[in-house]
Formats: sequence, structure tokens, C-alpha cells
Amino acid sequence: MARVNTNVVRTERSLAAAFAELGVATVHEAQGRSGLLHHRLTPRNPGAAVSGTALTCEVPPGDNWMIHVALEQAQPGDILVVSPTSPCDDGYFGDLLATSATARGIQGLIIDAGVRDIRILRAMNFPVWSKTISAHGTVKETVADVQAPLVCAGQLIHPGDVIVADDDGVCVVGRASASTVLEAAQARADAEEHKRRLYASGRLSLDVSPHLRSDLERKGLHYVSA
Repeated sequence: MARVNTNVVRTERSLAAAFAELGVATVHEAQGRSGLLHHRLTPRNPGAAVSGTALTCEVPPGDNWMIHVALEQAQPGDILVVSPTSPCDDGYFGDLLATSATARGIQGLIIDAGVRDIRILRAMNFPVWSKTISAHGTVKETVADVQAPLVCAGQLIHPGDVIVADDDGVCVVGRASASTVLEAAQARADAEEHKRRLYASGRLSLDVSPHLRSDLERKGLHYVSA
């Protein structure tokens, strides 16, 4: 039986929003190189960087009815995460749905399928990460789950989890671990900024991170005069 869960507990909004500045690569590394959605999801608005809470939506192949249902459940700060129950590349989402999503406070779309009206979506500055672009339309015939756990581009996503998306891809952070991961990601970003200043001054990474030289020696690398 298809269902819409209306009592979802979301990650606190300001906590979820804090991930955007840190970015996908840093967050992915900070949580043990986990949570990265498959790279088939391509950013359609280069330069966009968002983070927010997952509003999950299953869709049957070639049927976008449940996206309309999902928008009813939207809260400001959500990111719509859509995954078909079977692989499909049809254009599930276009400018009209983006207009409604924007009015509901949705920050962007993650969809393991197709979108259309891409020129208008870009003009609207509505961030999209999708598997394909396709003008092929959809119907409204079959129901599926909204605000239930789903697998999108290889990752299990629960409603209310944190979604982070930018030009590097898309990453999910579980609601229960969001505070810990944010702290680790910020620490990593601070350490990288320190290294960046040293690199800019001419220091070599091999000397900034001394273990790199000792590890090279241990692996059998020798410097010889030619």
C-alpha cells in the first residue's frame, strides 16, 4: 500500500543549511568517504551549492503524479529527492513544478531520472541534479510512497536526512549523525585552509605532511642522481 508520511522529523534547519558552505567533497571525506550518490547525477545549474533536508518521493516509471503529492509535504529548507521504482529516463520535472517547489521553499531537486525545460530552470536559478535531460513527458496513473526511505543513485536516504549538493555531486548525511559530521567537516575545512596558506607560500605537500616522505621510503621509493 502506498503511503504519505506526514509526521517526518527533520534535521534542524540551520544545522542542515550549514553544510552547503563546506561542500560535498569535504563532507564526504569527513564522514569516512561515505554517503556519495552515484556520479551519474549531473548538476544542471553549474555553480549551485545547496544543503537541506530530504523530502523523499518514489515515482513509478514514466509517472510524476507523486511529485505533485510530495510538494504538499514540503517545508522551507527541503530538497526534493526523487527516485523511480524502476529505471526511467523520462522528463519527470519541468518549469511548472519548479515554480511550485520554489513557492513552497524547496531549495533544489535531486532526481535519478530526467528533467526538462532546462533552459527555463536555469533562468529560474532552480538547482537540479539529474540523471538525464529528456523532453519525454509523463502520466499520472500510479501511486507510490512519499516521505519514506528510498534508494536514490545508490544511497539509502531517509526523510529528514541532510542532502548536500554542488558541482562535485550529491552527498547524504544521516539525521542522527549530522552534528558530528558537521563538526568533523568544519575541522577538515580549517585544516585544509591552513595547508592552502602553506602551499601558497611555496611549501611542498611532502613537507607539510611529513608522513608522506616516510611512507614513500617505506614503500620503496628511492631518489637517485641521474
